[in-house]
This record gives sequence, structure tokens and C-alpha cells, in this order.
Amino acid sequence: MAEDEAPQDVAPKKKSKKPLLIGLVLALILGGGGFYATWSGMILGEGSGHVTQEAAVTALPAIAFVPLDPLVISLGSGSENRHLRFASQLEVNEANAEEVAKLQPRIIDVLNGYLRAIDVHEFDDPAALVRIRAQLLRRIQIVTGNGRVRDFLVTEFVLN
Repeated sequence: MAEDEAPQDVAPKKKSKKPLLIGLVLALILGGGGFYATWSGMILGEGSGHVTQEAAVTALPAIAFVPLDPLVISLGSGSENRHLRFASQLEVNEANAEEVAKLQPRIIDVLNGYLRAIDVHEFDDPAALVRIRAQLLRRIQIVTGNGRVRDFLVTEFVLN
């Protein structure tokens, strides 16, 4: 039997790295071009995406802050008696500032009632302030009427 044997002393041909290099260069160029087109606003938006100082100043709505009287609330009973010093402000539309200020006694009553009802051990949770703030904002919005209070800002929260 005669077999055709491939010559073994011929080395296999090496593949060229030229297509890989061309693909890499094209990917870098196209990626950079896509980034620049998006960043400059030619794609998916207008402008450079940066807010100018003039636009930032004129974009603020007419708001006012109504400071509420600071509260000192006793929490717990017996040997676990702790005190909470709580100060806050209400962010309102400028047109509603006087109306909300007139309702301050009702708002303070809501704050006192809710903060006294909270279990002392809830204050140990790091996310407690976020939950308390959301609950108080909702209750204040009910007292003052829908749309008068924009936000509730806690300016002092000291527990001892």
C-alpha cells in the first residue's frame, strides 16, 4: 500500500495578525467617536450636557423655608428614658409661606404625636431618619393641604 505522506519538514503557515490589528484600531476609533458624539450632544440630547451657571440660577423655583420650633421629646419609660432634640424646616412655595406659617401649631402637634409614638429601639436603625422624615412629610402634607409643602428638612436630630 502506498500512502501519501505529507512532508513533515514543511512548517505550518502562520496566520497574519494584520486583520486583528485593523479590527482593534477601528474599534478604538469608533468607540471614541461614539463617546464624543454622545458627550457633545450630537446624539441623544442637545448641548454639551453641562448646565451653565446662568441656567442653574434661573432654573430654581420660587421657594421659601418655614422654620419650625425645636422640639425636645422624651422617649421611652423608666430606666430607658432618652431625649430627642429635633429641629426642622418646611420647604414651601413662596406664595404659600404665610399660610403654612399660620398652621405651625398643628404641624408641631403632628410632629410631637408621631415622634412620641416611635419605639426607642427604632432609632438604632441607620435608615430610621429616612423613614421618619417620609412619614412626617406625609402627615404635614395632610394637615396643610395638598401642594403647599414641597419637602420636610430635618436640621437637627440629636438622641441622648
